[in-house]
Order: sequence, then C-alpha cells, then structure tokens
Amino acid sequence: MTVIAFTLLSVGIALYIMKHQLGLNKDLDFGAGAYYYADIPDYEKVDADGHYVTHIPKWVYYALFFVWGFLMYRLWVWISRDKDDKEENGKE
Repeated sequence: MTVIAFTLLSVGIALYIMKHQLGLNKDLDFGAGAYYYADIPDYEKVDADGHYVTHIPKWVYYALFFVWGFLMYRLWVWISRDKDDKEENGKE
C-alpha cells in the first residue's frame, strides 16, 4: 500500500511541476530533452582551449567503466540468487 501511495504522490508532484513549468528558465528555450549541459549558455566554450588535461590514459577510464559494470552485474546476480533461494525455502 505504501508503494502505491508513494507512486501516486510522485506522479502527482511530477504533473504539478510540469503543469506549472517549475524549474524552467524562460530565457533559455532548448525544447524537449534539454538536460545535462543544455542549460549552460555557451557550454561548448567552457573548455574549448583544452585547459582540462589528464595524465591518465583513456583506456584506464574505459577499463574502470567495464570493471564497475561487471561488479554491479555480479552484485545484481548475487542479490537475485539470494532472493530466489529465500523464495524457494519459503522464507519470504
């Protein structure tokens, strides 16, 4: 019952925000899908000169991304397996 109430409340709040256009900047019209850096005027000029430099090779970032994804997948499988085991044993 709590989940249903929370879901209905969340949808209601979202509709209220959408109807009253809360959080929108009237001076910036980006249309639908404006997110991330779309609300920063002239964002492409923020680091156009390349002031941000890293000394870590790009492959390290890719490796960390895939390692993190694999670890989260293994966690998901472990949680799912634990839940399935409890359901089979009648503990839930």
